[in-house]
Amino acid sequence: MSSVLSSIMGLSSLKRKQAKTFNVRIVTMDSELEFSCELKWKGKDLFELVCRTLGLRESWFFGLQYDVKDTIAWLKMDKRVLDHDVPKEEPIVFHFLAKFYPENAEEELVQDITQHLLFLQVKKKILEEEIYCPPEASVLLASYAVHAKYGDYNPSVHKPGFLSQEELLPKRVINLYQMTTEMWEERITICYAEHRGRTSRDEAEMEYLKIAQDLEMYGVNYFSIRNKKGTDLLLGVDALGLHIYEPENKLTPKISFPWNEIRNISYSDKEFAIKPLDKKADMFKFNPSKLKVNKLILQLCIGNHDLFMRRRRVDSLEVQQMKAQAREEKARKQMERQTLEREKRLREEAERARDELERRLMQVQDEAQMANEALLRSEEMADLLAEKAQIAEEEAKLLAQKAAEAEQEIYRIKVTAIRTEEEKRLMEQKMFEAEMLALNMAEESERRAKEADQLKQDLQEARESERRAKNKLLEISSKSSYSPAPLSANALPPDGTNFNFSTENLSYDFKDTDMKRLSMEIEKEKVEYMEKSKHLQEQLNELKTEIESLKLKERETPLDILHNENAEKGTSKQSNFKKLTLQSTKSRVAFFQEL
Repeated sequence: MSSVLSSIMGLSSLKRKQAKTFNVRIVTMDSELEFSCELKWKGKDLFELVCRTLGLRESWFFGLQYDVKDTIAWLKMDKRVLDHDVPKEEPIVFHFLAKFYPENAEEELVQDITQHLLFLQVKKKILEEEIYCPPEASVLLASYAVHAKYGDYNPSVHKPGFLSQEELLPKRVINLYQMTTEMWEERITICYAEHRGRTSRDEAEMEYLKIAQDLEMYGVNYFSIRNKKGTDLLLGVDALGLHIYEPENKLTPKISFPWNEIRNISYSDKEFAIKPLDKKADMFKFNPSKLKVNKLILQLCIGNHDLFMRRRRVDSLEVQQMKAQAREEKARKQMERQTLEREKRLREEAERARDELERRLMQVQDEAQMANEALLRSEEMADLLAEKAQIAEEEAKLLAQKAAEAEQEIYRIKVTAIRTEEEKRLMEQKMFEAEMLALNMAEESERRAKEADQLKQDLQEARESERRAKNKLLEISSKSSYSPAPLSANALPPDGTNFNFSTENLSYDFKDTDMKRLSMEIEKEKVEYMEKSKHLQEQLNELKTEIESLKLKERETPLDILHNENAEKGTSKQSNFKKLTLQSTKSRVAFFQEL
């Protein structure tokens, strides 16, 4: 069997010698890259090639990680790639990951690409529960992750259900509450909407990191160890120093040693030795549970210690140059943002003016329609009154004719009166009735004549009303033909069709005054930081209160219980670290040995 394996290894080596190159696949947090490497390349050659390809200059935070059986390892810069215990089949897979974490992301991270890769890595660790995150902080972090991906909140675009396919919360948090997916999405969207207009994608990622870096397990690499007494413990290595934990409690260390208290770290065979800077303190030793992690612990300790000391020295020329470029880039983006906001404001004002003109036009059209309808009604009324007047005149003429005929009948009766008394009486009675009829006919004729006069007067008034209505219609028509004056040079056209904005025509001259103004803004941001932190804490407390009633206590994990106990005591990551480092190094070393 061994001969077969040796022959296979020999064949693969022969193939590589013949090919003179080998293939690697680099997996970053958001992409995959493949390279053809020379056999003589060292880890530094491959790492620098990856950094150049990504456009990354802050390379000191990152490394190339690969899997070795049941653990992980990092590619050494001064060792040939193929001399590492890497898989023999090609392409050889390396993961480009953050090996070291910054103490303060906002102050240390300069490039957007550095920030973005670290953001993706921290987000993944939180979702996979490698970093413990309390539920209320998980919701707030999810809202910033959504902002980083989808941009500013827009209710017409980001409608309910748009997050249904997103993985935003750790499963532990989802299982801890009696809340549906829709309820979680609603909570996240409410927080997401509050960021509207305040943060860009880069700013949202930075806000995410600023919250995440205060989590107890952020940036800590844990290793199982034993002290001299054989007690099982956990060693935590991070940007601040070395921390000793009890195995069941990864949140709160029992002892901490800042990097500035450590003089030397070494290991021999199965034992690690830490030599404190304090000469009165004894060297303390521990044994890792796995021999394979000795080199990994040493690499992480040396790298974190170097970065710890580097942060406390004056920046190198390269870093100063990068920070200056970052300040200029920030100022340029700020000016672009202000320009875009001004253009957006002008466009909104133009749209409002257009909407107002459209509203006025609709109002004028409605008034014109109403006036036209009133004119039609006036014309109909005038025709009706004219018809009634004509009928009244005809009735008056008919009544006058009947009155004349009645008078002729009276005269005839008088001439032909019967001489007899009876005939005379009858005749007088008929004459009386004829007179009464004639009188009534005369009164009716007079009344009809007056009614005809009244109708003529109403007709004249109706025609006068018709004339006024026509004049009003002409006046309204003349108003609707009004053309508004052209917008000024600082305004936008109402329809926006001729508006063009090209960033190619913009130029910025960053003078000293611009830099001074930017410095003042940075100082202002520092002054506002405490208020913002207070607002953040209030926001987290409010979220916790809102969902507390839906919590299923029986589903709390040991880390949930520990976090709640720390919260009740008012213990945070920073306060606990300060408390632990107040004791002398000697007493802490002695305490470690007695655990």
